[in-house]
Amino acid sequence: MRIGLISDTHIPEACEHLPARVFEVFAGIDLVMHAGDVYVNRVLDELAAIAPVIAALGNGDEGLDGHRYRLEADERVREAHLVEIAGVRIGLVHAIPTPDETSEDVFARAMDRQFGGPVDVIVQGHSHVEGVMRFGATMVVNPGSATLPRNLIGVPGTVAILEIGNTGEVTAEIISLA
Repeated sequence: MRIGLISDTHIPEACEHLPARVFEVFAGIDLVMHAGDVYVNRVLDELAAIAPVIAALGNGDEGLDGHRYRLEADERVREAHLVEIAGVRIGLVHAIPTPDETSEDVFARAMDRQFGGPVDVIVQGHSHVEGVMRFGATMVVNPGSATLPRNLIGVPGTVAILEIGNTGEVTAEIISLA
């Protein structure tokens, strides 16, 4: 299974539409996971033309941080999602404290609170900084931002592809939209 990971699109604040390259990179994927700060529901609708979409509620999606956009109620959007594919537990959330920022204990408690226990993969956004890290048995993937990478304007963003094999092997790749 191939899952397209995207986050922090900030549309229409960052730009009017998703970059066309997102649709090229995501061609043929089975699921889209948006890690929050969508801002407007039409972004989810546009992504749904590729594959089913689930999204995490970002801090900006609630009109916080002084943003004038507010995501309307949508069954695809939750504070956190937990899905299991081929025995791999994947948690989707906008932001979670990781051990490089805090401690393993805080990380474990955050997984308990968001997903009911440990997960194999966490997909998160919020920082606009792309990366794949491993903390113990958990892989953490941040696709960065498709429209405001590292909070820069006019620079090609990033997304990621998460692949899950039939026997549960997991790989993640960050892809530049350049």
